[in-house]
Amino acid sequence: MYIVHVFVHVKEEWIEDFIAETTENAKSSLAEPGIARFDIIQQQDDPTRFVLVEVYRTYEDPGKHKLTEHYSRWRDAVTHMMEEPRTSIKYYNVFPEDGGWD
Repeated sequence: MYIVHVFVHVKEEWIEDFIAETTENAKSSLAEPGIARFDIIQQQDDPTRFVLVEVYRTYEDPGKHKLTEHYSRWRDAVTHMMEEPRTSIKYYNVFPEDGGWD
């Protein structure tokens, strides 16, 4: 498994719209064969901060995801909602070896 945490800081007035757009993207992403999991989490003490937890089956799958229509639509819809450009950190799953999601 290949895991990406995407950190997003959203302008306060756009929180609800960001959640709606990102939820639609997550639902479509879960239909991709290379995505095992796609979580949207919101920071408790600062609701303008989110982490997208994307779990891919292979190292190549994030690139395939970025070529989808729904990803392009999401990216274009939410860019203006962000306080700053999003960042990401990439991880490898250590345990359980299969990720435990199937």
